Amino acid sequence: MTAPTDPLKIAYSPCPNDTFVFDAWAHGRIAGAPALDVTFADIDITNGMAERGEFDVLKVSYAVLPYVLDEYALLPCGGALGRGCGPLVLTREPGTDLTGRTVAVPSERSTAYLLFRLWAADTVPGGVGEVVVLPFHEIMPAVRDGKVDAGLVIHEARFTYRDYGLHKLADMGEHWEATTGLPIPLGAIIAKRSLGAEALRGLASAARASVRAAWDDPSASRAYVLDHAQEMDPAVADQHIGLYVNEFTADLGEDGYAAVRGLLARAAAEGLVPALAPDALAFP
Repeated sequence: MTAPTDPLKIAYSPCPNDTFVFDAWAHGRIAGAPALDVTFADIDITNGMAERGEFDVLKVSYAVLPYVLDEYALLPCGGALGRGCGPLVLTREPGTDLTGRTVAVPSERSTAYLLFRLWAADTVPGGVGEVVVLPFHEIMPAVRDGKVDAGLVIHEARFTYRDYGLHKLADMGEHWEATTGLPIPLGAIIAKRSLGAEALRGLASAARASVRAAWDDPSASRAYVLDHAQEMDPAVADQHIGLYVNEFTADLGEDGYAAVRGLLARAAAEGLVPALAPDALAFP
């Protein structure tokens, strides 16, 4: 590929899966790949960046794709899908009935929220009450302290919620997999269509090469991962990477694309997002 003169502006989260995936590329170890000007931001922030057309490349929620695919293309690699890795609904008491209850979520434009809404439509006939948006690291303390009745959590909270004395009410991924048989689509890598088809194919190649470099030598990314892991226990960081970086990160493949189309089609049928055009996910 031919690398552009100026670094590409990219934003992704400081979470271990993203720093693991992008380490080799961000540090110039992918031959021929464009240099990156990296900004770290939580997924709710990057979703907003995408809707405003900011940055060349972004890690976003799959849920935001219907709002941004006119300007951005979905790359077929680098993102987060998988099995057994869905968001959780947590409560202080086991078996809490969420009818009319207040639930904290990390973003109303997140994939986690779409999965939650689809789950609630099937399992909370009376409907939940107020939904409040909190930064994901504030959700478990808010549930623990009784500020909200339940919380929708993502990322490493799967491994740490018991430390807050909380209980898992439901696993959104289990519900999704049971009802569709498909992997759980979580985070996507998108790039501006204005870069051109050749450049987009080059970005996909660079992202895929960066994933494979991380797998080939996990120790190379260790410092980058832990420097940005927000005081996370290294063992939890390893669990996080093991769960969210998998074969779908290297290539969405048939099942990955089916999962994305399925999620957004079901969400559109519930009136949660606009319907996608038939070729909206096509890659140049």
